[in-house]
Amino acid sequence: MKLIRYGELNREKTGVMLDDVAYDTSAFGEDYNERFFETDGLTRLQAFLNENEGKLERIPESSRLGSPIARPSKIVCIGLNYADHAKETKAQIPSEPVIFMKSTTALVGPFDDVVIPRDSVKTDWEVELAFVISKKASYVEESEAMDYVAGYCLHNDVSEREFQLERNGTWDKGKGCDTFAPMGPFLATKDEIADVDNLRLWLKVNDLIMQDGNTSNFIFRIPHLVSYVSRFMTLLPGDVISTGTPAGVGLGFDPPVYLKPDDVVELGIEGLGMSRQNVKAYHA
Repeated sequence: MKLIRYGELNREKTGVMLDDVAYDTSAFGEDYNERFFETDGLTRLQAFLNENEGKLERIPESSRLGSPIARPSKIVCIGLNYADHAKETKAQIPSEPVIFMKSTTALVGPFDDVVIPRDSVKTDWEVELAFVISKKASYVEESEAMDYVAGYCLHNDVSEREFQLERNGTWDKGKGCDTFAPMGPFLATKDEIADVDNLRLWLKVNDLIMQDGNTSNFIFRIPHLVSYVSRFMTLLPGDVISTGTPAGVGLGFDPPVYLKPDDVVELGIEGLGMSRQNVKAYHA
């Protein structure tokens, strides 16, 4: 299945993509949130689709798409998970996963605007594969980790590098600004992706390719990430883990290149669709 949410920001309705057509699933009666995943919602939703085959209403193509999942309890991100990205940022290749958090208030839809924060001069882009947790996870064994994954989606881990690297403290300052987590267009369940460790991911700024990588170059793969992160925090159903970005971020250029108002960012992952964000200046 491919799950979508659509409509007005913070008032989204649920839907699914079937053969590239979007259908409303509001009659299912649940949002795609923690309780949905906790109560085996994917199985129950599939049963609903089977019972209502040919009866679902199409969603107008002009509809805004929101994040494919409702606001989760956590967005956990993995830093420096591609060796080429670590090299371009002059960072040491990590011996263990680097963990930071992204504010859930940063979550927006795949075609919503990215707003450059007030006082920002170093807002950057990062195409990433994200995955969603299906059930409560604590001290998970790596051999069982994929049982805790509901599916995958496209994520732009927008980052303010001055806030992240030059303002002391953790990376979180530069990661959680409003609009800094465009997610989607859809959440693809595991069965939709044949080999998650061999997916091309790419990003363009103003039609110029900046990032062109492949998940085959992960330093730490998804089963290890689930097991590792669950040692340090309990993961709840619906939580997001974003797996890091390949080379080609603005910080890595010489001199660095950062986003400015009226730029257009487009990104995609094989099998997980594409998204597009217009960059806007902050206005109070």
